[in-house]
Amino acid sequence: MTEQAAPTPQPARLTVLSGPSGVGKGTVVAEVRRLFPHVWVSISCTTRRPRPGEADGVQYHFLSDAEFDDLIASDRLLEYASFAGHRYGTPRKPVEQHLAAGRPTLLEIELQGARQIRQRMPEARFVFLAPPSVRELRDRLVGRGTEATEVVEARLAQAEVELEAHDEFDVVVVNDDVERAAAEVVSLISVVDA
Repeated sequence: MTEQAAPTPQPARLTVLSGPSGVGKGTVVAEVRRLFPHVWVSISCTTRRPRPGEADGVQYHFLSDAEFDDLIASDRLLEYASFAGHRYGTPRKPVEQHLAAGRPTLLEIELQGARQIRQRMPEARFVFLAPPSVRELRDRLVGRGTEATEVVEARLAQAEVELEAHDEFDVVVVNDDVERAAAEVVSLISVVDA
């Protein structure tokens, strides 16, 4: 009897979920994880301070400016961007490892980062999460109660720009119902094109 070599895992698809601040990306991603536990969700790095209830290595890797600079200088980020006075980025190595192992991988990132990933990995599927309306988006941002008025206004101004970019994405999912939106994202992650 001859031994057969273990099959080599097929590379999995990278799915990039983006949308304006306050649209509910984190809430939708949490529901995606519940519905499709096989998906691996990248944890971004940021230079911002943790919000109440956030823990290092869970929501983000919280870094100093110097640590973030080191990641950029050593090309260890797939993408990075500045947003609301802080920097955010996606560590390269874990994403590449999970994709090579055949595990569907999801990035939850802002528009600047999604554009960089489009340049580096055009085979990824790009999903734009949109609010039901700009008014609803404003209500969500204000309702958080975690940021000063000027930060909320800056996020809303940026959201207007990001909403205009929805046509740069492969699919637009409206977050009018978290469970429905998450199920739609799961269907996009789990179905491989023929």
